[in-house]
Amino acid sequence: MSVDLAEAEALVRERGIPAQLSVQHADGQVLADLAVNCPADGLFWIFSASKPFVGLVVHELITRGDLDIDAPVADYWPEFAHGGKGHITLRQVLQHRTGMPTAGHPLVDILTMPSWPVLVRRIERAKPRFTGPAPDPAYQFVIYGHLLGEVVQRVTGEPVARVLDELILRPLGAHDTHLGLTGAQLPRAVSFVGGTGDARAVAAFLNRPHVRRAVIPAAGLSTTAHDLARFYRMLLGGGEIDGVRVVAQESIERMREPSSDGGVDRFIGLPMRWGQGFQLALPPEVATDPFGTLASPNTFGHNGSDCCIGWADPDRGIAFGYLTARAMRSAEQNRHLGRVADAVLRAVDG
Repeated sequence: MSVDLAEAEALVRERGIPAQLSVQHADGQVLADLAVNCPADGLFWIFSASKPFVGLVVHELITRGDLDIDAPVADYWPEFAHGGKGHITLRQVLQHRTGMPTAGHPLVDILTMPSWPVLVRRIERAKPRFTGPAPDPAYQFVIYGHLLGEVVQRVTGEPVARVLDELILRPLGAHDTHLGLTGAQLPRAVSFVGGTGDARAVAAFLNRPHVRRAVIPAAGLSTTAHDLARFYRMLLGGGEIDGVRVVAQESIERMREPSSDGGVDRFIGLPMRWGQGFQLALPPEVATDPFGTLASPNTFGHNGSDCCIGWADPDRGIAFGYLTARAMRSAEQNRHLGRVADAVLRAVDG
């Protein structure tokens, strides 16, 4: 398959910030592996593009019978029931329908996310903000990973980073993907760049070694664009890659099941289509879709604060990973992700 990705590569280069782009076909062909102002093996902290990794761990444990998707979280984590949360199920967490997007003030969630026990205790004490038998989606931007991760740890008796490594990353061959960096890996971390004010402060916080070392499943995976695209290529293969079975196809299909129809998310304030662990492509008329306006309706993946993104388009057989070192969300960055995606899809369509 011959594809001219010059337009997409030019869009990546023109901003002048550290970035990586990887585009891979389902048949195994690497169509692009680009690194700009950073090493090819530089490790990016990928924000919420991390979320599908811990989500897939949970779905695989469901498939294996270790977890029940419709069981209350408190069945596995009794302390979670405090504050009227005893009814919240694992399915509701995966769908962002707990009615509890944060454990309190969002800034405190961010500041405490590097300390697992501190944020877990805050989650235990928290009360749902939105109530009802089926709350509308309200994105759990930080606590999603600690919620799922604590359940994984309770049921397996192992640290969530180790479970992710053994269940997904090693069989996947994702040798440059880590949930928390070691001291030896820190020199490979790509530093965030910020402009002024809030952006500079966010970049400074995220560049701190203790943040890069921390286990933060909702946001803190460190990886390369190549590994991220490889992850989505494995998903396109029904859980198999290069002859190795990583996860069950059933786990992927369940994770892709639509759970919302594009209504406005109560935390994000934008139209969202959620699966049960993935973001799903929006209709082309919705200008806020970072998957691009040309994405097939079956496209699934996850945005990471408009800075990093991974997705798979099953209709075209394309897996995509794009990582940048910009540290703040913005409408312009969201549009940029969509423009790069559309440039790739135009090239693939010929």
